[in-house]
Parts: sequence; C-alpha cells; structure tokens
Amino acid sequence: MGTAKTFMLLAALTALFMAVGYLVGGPMGMGIAFVIAGGLNLFSYWNADKIVLRMQGASEVDEYDRNPIVRTFVNDTKTLAKSAGLPEPKIYIIDTQQPNAFATGRDPQNAAVAATTGLLNILSREETAGVMAHELAHVQNRDTLTMTVTATIAGAIGMLANFAVFFTSRERGGLLTGLAVMIFAPMAAALVQMAISRSREYEADKRGAEICGNPLWLASALAKIDRGARATINRRAEDNPAMAHMYIMNPLAGRRGDSLFATHPATQNRIEALQRLAAAMGVEPTPT
Repeated sequence: MGTAKTFMLLAALTALFMAVGYLVGGPMGMGIAFVIAGGLNLFSYWNADKIVLRMQGASEVDEYDRNPIVRTFVNDTKTLAKSAGLPEPKIYIIDTQQPNAFATGRDPQNAAVAATTGLLNILSREETAGVMAHELAHVQNRDTLTMTVTATIAGAIGMLANFAVFFTSRERGGLLTGLAVMIFAPMAAALVQMAISRSREYEADKRGAEICGNPLWLASALAKIDRGARATINRRAEDNPAMAHMYIMNPLAGRRGDSLFATHPATQNRIEALQRLAAAMGVEPTPT
C-alpha cells in the first residue's frame, strides 16, 4: 500500500507538471513537460539527495570531528542505526541557528541524516537521540526517496508556473490564466506534499520512539524545536520552500505565514501521541 500511495502521489505531481506545461505551450508544451518530468524522476532517484544536501549547505562530519558535541552526535546516531538494523548513514551538519533535522537518500544503503547546529546547541543528548531516531525511522520506512523526489518535482512546478504569466497564449486564457497558474500550481503541489508528509511524520515519531526506547525524549525535543523554529528564520529553507516537508519541523515557521498549507501535523498533537505511547510502554517522565 505504501508503494502504491507513493506512485499515486508522484503521478499526481507529474500530471500537474504536464498540465502547467500544456497551459504554457499547448500539446507540445505538455509533451515537453512529460519528458522533463520523466527525466526529473530518473535524475532525482539517483541525485536528489546530493542536491538537497548541497542546497541546504550541509557538511559531512564524522566521529573524529574536533567538536565534542558533534563527535557524540555522530557516535549516538551510528548506535541508533545499528539498533534499528540499518546501515550507518552519512551524517551532516547544517550551519544555522534554527533547530531542525531531516533525512534523505534513495534507500537505507544510500541514506544521509542532517541536523542543524541550532538543534545540537539547544537539545540534550537524549533529545537529540530522539530526533535522530525519528529521522532513521524515515530511512527505515523508505520515506526519504519519496520526500526527496517530491521536493525536486514540486520545486520544478513552482519554477515552471512562474513562466506561465509570460508565455500562456491567448487561446489558453492569456495573462489571467497565466496568473492563475502561477498562484495555484504551487499551491496544488503543496497539497500533494502535505498528503505525503503529515501521516508519515506520525509514523516516524512512533517508530523513532521505538528505536531510541523513550518516546518522551522526542516529545521534549519537538517542543523545543517548535519554539526555536518559530523564533529563528532558516535562510536556506526560505530560499527553497519546496523542501520544507523534509524537515522534522516546518523550517518556514519563522515567517509565521505557513499555517494554511502546513506540511507538518500540529506539534502538540505529535507530543500527545508520543506521551500516550510512553504510557503504553510504561515509560515514566524523568523528574526535573
């Protein structure tokens, strides 16, 4: 069912890309868009993870890093991967004060996880472990390929839609149609991203809690990340909004203009679900 859903969602994005191509260039434009979409799907399968990491300014780190916090982060992430029965992922750091993290890669054998410097600075070791367990859950559930390819195609839809204003012919509505495409095509792509992201976040929260062994670590981390994301602007994420759904928390929250098309479930709902899971597992809150 997961594979079928993924296929349908990617097919929806491809169809939307072709529709915009038709409005811009008619049947020939739709044909060109189909070829481009096919090429994007194929290219994204092999290379989208590298593109995403480069666009987010991620730098690979290892257990020999000079920063002790980074060394601990790397070693703990590798231990979590082993506990989950996963190959060791490549591990990256993104230099931004907004606390956040994401995973990417076409399969567990070619996975990468990334955390921001802001996340490592404000979370405890246990909370960071909860976050990385969540990201490894995305890898194990094979969400990363779908999320990465979706980001690539959605970004392409946004770029193509911007051309619609200038190239939509009178036969297909001219300027008004072009304006409508420019506004509504990215919104439609965002809706597809929402369908992909929201349910998968809950699943990754649950599986991540099982990997690290304590749902309350992730619950506590989500509360801190939510506050930090709202207080801090992530410049690179703002420049590439099509990738917002890949993060554990919406990185566009610093602009406070994303509630209508939020790519993530409400943080409080996620925290309450984790608290219920903790109770079911018999995990007691740590006294403060």
